[in-house]
Amino acid sequence: MIRARPVRADRPADLEPTLLRMGLPAPAREHLLEKLPALHVLLTGLEREQGRFLSGLFASSVAPGREEFPSWVAGDERTRPGTGLLSGRKVQFERVVAEAKARPELAALGAALARVLEASAPPAALVLGGRTFSFGTRTYVMGVVNVTPDSFSDGGRYFDTERAIAHGLRLAEAGADILDVGGESTRPGSPPVSAEEEVARIVPVIQGLRARTEVPISVDTTKAAVAREALKAGAVLVNDISGFLFDPELPRVTAEAGAACCLMHIQGTPETMQKDPHYEDVVDEVLAFLEDGVARAVAAGVPRERVLVDPGIGFGKTLGHNLFLLRRLGELRVLGLPVLVGTSRKSFLGKLAGGKPANERLAATLGSVAAVAAAGDADFVRVHDVAEVRDALAVADAVRAAGEGGSLYLAGKVRD
Repeated sequence: MIRARPVRADRPADLEPTLLRMGLPAPAREHLLEKLPALHVLLTGLEREQGRFLSGLFASSVAPGREEFPSWVAGDERTRPGTGLLSGRKVQFERVVAEAKARPELAALGAALARVLEASAPPAALVLGGRTFSFGTRTYVMGVVNVTPDSFSDGGRYFDTERAIAHGLRLAEAGADILDVGGESTRPGSPPVSAEEEVARIVPVIQGLRARTEVPISVDTTKAAVAREALKAGAVLVNDISGFLFDPELPRVTAEAGAACCLMHIQGTPETMQKDPHYEDVVDEVLAFLEDGVARAVAAGVPRERVLVDPGIGFGKTLGHNLFLLRRLGELRVLGLPVLVGTSRKSFLGKLAGGKPANERLAATLGSVAAVAAAGDADFVRVHDVAEVRDALAVADAVRAAGEGGSLYLAGKVRD
């Protein structure tokens, strides 16, 4: 299957202050923002005809300087056939998309490149429990409420119903945008829990939270039977670590309730996932897995705009895999969906911090969420320490949006 991944995309928001500093009027700025931003797109899974088309772009160009189309570098045909790098400006990519879509044998290529161009826009707004989440300007916080006796992060501190409710309310007061309630530990090596036990753990907590806070509630489960009862109790989002893979009934249950869903990547199961995880291309394989999960959701009747995706940090990944996914997180934007990231207190952070246990990983957690927020690559972060993370995100999101560079940067706006 052909896949186009934006390995680098220069953001117009980073260029606009420079154009303001130059004193250019609004029409000139808008024109240049369309022409100048550069894209570098990795293509994989190309068929021979598609590869020949891309290789012939330079020869078919009639524009001065042969700049009508992006530049094309093909991969090594002996070891990496069907791969290549397409680099150029947005307007050049648009010409390729138009030409490809006009030819049936190139339609898949045109569609893949069109998704890359669309990835620069924020995902569509998401409504959860009466609240609208608009993306592109801030990073939202999902607070974790573990109703388990064996969670890696809190050791069963909130296994009691009333304690779990009180904890969720504290997270809401601290600024959580969503509360994620789970009744089954998914730490590496954890055994499964029956649906009956999971329901008994979480439904009273969801009911108690729903009665006392307006913060939307998510249910963290892989089971249709559990999700059904949780949604009846007031949850509005199903957070499935298996990407709708473990229980084929879960997509239908989600759709029938009108709920949203977050689909995560996992390699293996919680019991097996950390036993020598291996990938040939971790980003490509995560994307393929998530695409399949989204297709299952849509086929069951969940509107695509009500789907979130999660790369599954720590779920069948080595330290190196986790870091590479965080560094290349922006490539998931090609899905056109909100991205949720969960790094909070995870073991790879402990390793980076010199072997610290889960209860001493706050600083490392803050570093990880600030990094993805400042890059604009995550829309939600799933965390245990809501108040501290909100402070870190306030800084990271402000840095990302910063535009007050002095009076010369404002002159263009005033003149407009």
